[in-house]
Amino acid sequence: MAERRNKDYGNDSISQLKGADRVRLRPAAILGSDGLEGCQHTFIEILANSIDEAREGYGKVIEVTRFKDKSIQIRDYGRGCPVDYNEKEKKYNWELVYCELYAGGKYENNTTDGNYEYSLGLNGLGSTATQYSSEYMDVTVFKDGFKYELHFEKGNNVGGLKKEPYNYKHSGTIQKWKPDLEVFTDINIPLEFFQNMLKKQAVVNAGLKFVLTDEPSGEKFEYVYPNGIVDYINEIAGDKSFTGVQHNETQTKGRDRADLPEYKLKMEFAFCFNNYENMLEYYHNSSFLENGGAPEKAVRSAFTSEIDKYIKAQGKYTKDESKVTFTDIQDSIIVVTNSFSTMTSYENQTKKAITNKFIQEAMTDFIRKRLEIYFIENKAEADKIAEQVLINKRSREHAEKQRVNIKKQLTGKIDMVNRIKKFVDCRSKDVDRRELYIVEGDSALGSVKQGRDAEYQAVMPVRGKILNCLKASYDQIFKSEIITDLIKVLGCGVEIKTKHSKDMTAFDLASLRWNKIIICTDADVDGYQIRTLILAMIYGLMPTLIDEGKVFIAESPLYEITDVKKDKTYFAFDEKEKADIIAGIEGKYAIQRSKGLGENEPEMMWETTMNPETRRLIRVMPEEAEKTAYYFEMLLGDDLSARKTHIETTGDRYLDDLDLM
Repeated sequence: MAERRNKDYGNDSISQLKGADRVRLRPAAILGSDGLEGCQHTFIEILANSIDEAREGYGKVIEVTRFKDKSIQIRDYGRGCPVDYNEKEKKYNWELVYCELYAGGKYENNTTDGNYEYSLGLNGLGSTATQYSSEYMDVTVFKDGFKYELHFEKGNNVGGLKKEPYNYKHSGTIQKWKPDLEVFTDINIPLEFFQNMLKKQAVVNAGLKFVLTDEPSGEKFEYVYPNGIVDYINEIAGDKSFTGVQHNETQTKGRDRADLPEYKLKMEFAFCFNNYENMLEYYHNSSFLENGGAPEKAVRSAFTSEIDKYIKAQGKYTKDESKVTFTDIQDSIIVVTNSFSTMTSYENQTKKAITNKFIQEAMTDFIRKRLEIYFIENKAEADKIAEQVLINKRSREHAEKQRVNIKKQLTGKIDMVNRIKKFVDCRSKDVDRRELYIVEGDSALGSVKQGRDAEYQAVMPVRGKILNCLKASYDQIFKSEIITDLIKVLGCGVEIKTKHSKDMTAFDLASLRWNKIIICTDADVDGYQIRTLILAMIYGLMPTLIDEGKVFIAESPLYEITDVKKDKTYFAFDEKEKADIIAGIEGKYAIQRSKGLGENEPEMMWETTMNPETRRLIRVMPEEAEKTAYYFEMLLGDDLSARKTHIETTGDRYLDDLDLM
């Protein structure tokens, strides 16, 4: 039990954070995190102010610099941030903007007196939160014929406002700051974050150019999309779409509740259908809505209802067939929405979702109406969409049935009730010792079973050639008793990742019942083929076992060489070993090709194949994965032309082997 504190909890126990401590000691309250994500959000906050200026028509370029010391600079060519004395508030504007939470110029966006009609900045928190959480921040403003300069250190202004007449070419604001490691656990914002963020802002602010200079790499990047989301979708889709890009935009007014004020909404959406690239992205007032909210709900509702309505009208559903879902549509669509409103309700300051009821309803109605018209005017494309969505739906339903069936087939303990035919287990339960020998046929089972160490070596026979798991469908694969038995014996499940089922049945390496999986087949053409098919099964259904180095091949000897004088038998695994052994024998010797596994004596099986001291195991190495994948796909997959080319160019090497058959 914890020791009880003796301190009184009285009137003097309550304290208040003041000034910069409101952010420096609790950055997550405003910036969402005290880690890298919160640090990154400071950049988003400052960038938002520059974007808001450009959207109002002030400045066409925003310049961002990432410095080696982890500091960041943003320059815009807007009207310049007001920093001089404010008669109304009886304070300098720089104090309000950079030192006061909930002070800003965007509280009247929904009135005719507002400076911004649609703004990403909203709450009057971002600039102050960024300044407070910085090691230092420098602000330079060109405005009204003057140059203004401010310097802050750890939330405190140093030196006041410097102001001097200046003959500048462009008005605007330069803000440079370094996030403070005393506030954030990590300030190493990767280049990819800046690239991704500026690209997204270029997409939703058509024609606005973002220039990124990266001092560490010396590289420079530019992002501009003259036609906004239409250019972006064309870039993502390439030439693989089966419909054209559709774009619609409108403006309207409404309110979230009858007693709340009316506000303006401007919205656009663009989409195309594509089976190679799928994407759903939502933006509001330039903010990427990672968690969606109102626009996502609108897209899901409108597309699902209109496509379902079209399929019904065309009689494309079979009798008693279930309706399509948005998941079926999502598999083949690229959609981007971009909206702006004069009043916005975000889930929180990080602006990853909006909750406005009117925006959701207005966007749903707008998208539905435009889709209805599009389907009427473009019947050929509408039919393609309906047919593809139905294919996706039926594939999803089929995959779900497979998942359930596979789970039933592969789960359950191997015991007296749920036995695997001819599987011979070992006594040890220590997974670090247990070895599974997968052997060729029932005859090999006998000699291996008798020759093994029953304490830690188990045997699983494979009866004949198993299915080629790189060509067979999952239906065929899991109807194969040999394959399902093997999977049950291994115990770790399978890894099946398809478009409709990323996790058809959970793979769990920790559930693997063996330290080594050893494939043991005859050293002849049939044996090699069976070995390859077993490897193909493991590669196709549980490749992690190869990556983790759990799969081995037991090398069988090619020759038995008997020293007649000494009455001793040697085993050679290749031609060189055969020659070396013969060279070391004085007098007569007998030589013969090694027998098949089923013909060997148990003692010989132990000595050549199962004894850890004398056997030869070839580990299937993970670094060979690419080469293995290529040959498996080429020799056992569906690429007939590649297989034909390989036979034409290398087939002559195997003519001698064919003559022997």
